[in-house]
Amino acid sequence: MDLLNTLLDKGLRRETPTREEALAVLATSDDDLLDVVAAAGKVRRHWFGRRVKLNYLVNLKSGLCPEDCSYCSQRLGSKAEILKYTWLKPGQASEAAAAGVAGGAKRVCLVASGRGPTERDVDRVSETIRTIKEQNEGVEVCACLGLLSDGQAERLREAGADAYNHNLNTSESTYGDITTTHTYADRVDTVNKAHAAGLSACSGLIAGMGESDEDLVDVVFSLRELDPDSVPVNFLIPFEGTPLAKEWNLTPQRCLRILAMTRFVCPDVEVRIAGGREVHLRTMQPLALHLANSIFLGDYLTSEGQAGKADLEMIADAGFEVEGTGEVTLPEHRAAGRGGCGSHEDGGVCGSAPAQGGCGSAPAAQAPVTGEARTDLVAVRRRGAGTDLAPNA
Repeated sequence: MDLLNTLLDKGLRRETPTREEALAVLATSDDDLLDVVAAAGKVRRHWFGRRVKLNYLVNLKSGLCPEDCSYCSQRLGSKAEILKYTWLKPGQASEAAAAGVAGGAKRVCLVASGRGPTERDVDRVSETIRTIKEQNEGVEVCACLGLLSDGQAERLREAGADAYNHNLNTSESTYGDITTTHTYADRVDTVNKAHAAGLSACSGLIAGMGESDEDLVDVVFSLRELDPDSVPVNFLIPFEGTPLAKEWNLTPQRCLRILAMTRFVCPDVEVRIAGGREVHLRTMQPLALHLANSIFLGDYLTSEGQAGKADLEMIADAGFEVEGTGEVTLPEHRAAGRGGCGSHEDGGVCGSAPAQGGCGSAPAAQAPVTGEARTDLVAVRRRGAGTDLAPNA
């Protein structure tokens, strides 16, 4: 296909595809799917080889969030029967993190429900970061605490944080349909605050919320402009008790197209398969490793993931290898002056490269094929952080 040859060539040169080309990836047929994966896989291997970075989530504070994000089981008014607990102590969080590190995780992601941290919360998380760093040599720490106020990103970096996650989730034009208690601009502002503080910015999306192809392309192009170092691609987990519980819009094939489109638009960025891969990719997960160079190990915030041992076997069986702590994740041109997406030892600010790409007219999107409602695959997390049971790592 001329389209795939063009996208491959652009990906190897870090040139932004057009919106029309990105939309065309999402519109490819099942007959062409393996060709799409092969082309995007060449871009992935060019920049990241066959390495897979493992990340491990620690939910520091679960449930009872005042925000109304429709996709979230921790939202205001959620009836999902998830774990609810207040802040883990630094020692508890470090113990949870150690399980992930022992399982092969290179980065620990510290997440807390809520609109954003208070100054006391930043103190608490800063102590947690220091504890984890002292007890787990070489580990990267990413914080995800919601909307940041002035000066908070700097304080987290001083405590040893390497990165900050705050997802855009969906396109600006549809954001108000998903969340009303804060704005798309609020999210962009927090990502920019992380950039300015010298933290490695992590920002991604959620697919499967009923969005159009145009929405998906819009949010990925917006991410390209923000220039985060890592882009997590979440696939909606339709929790019973949330407004989007009936949104089963994804098939494994559509998930692969979304990952391929993200790789073509963000060729040299860490693309991470995040929440929902087990629910929607299912047996196609190994094929997705040809598109993404990063995954979460084990469980997620409020849902159970694939067994950690199965994750490691999947990576090995697919012919990939776990990225070691001594390896630099990002390609040299991105890692230069950034401590390799994590340490920031020289004070370099992530995301300083000029943004490329823009908007333009595009053909109308095709309606996505509705996936089978596999509610049996949505399992609430009952182990690990906040419980007395061993974590899945």
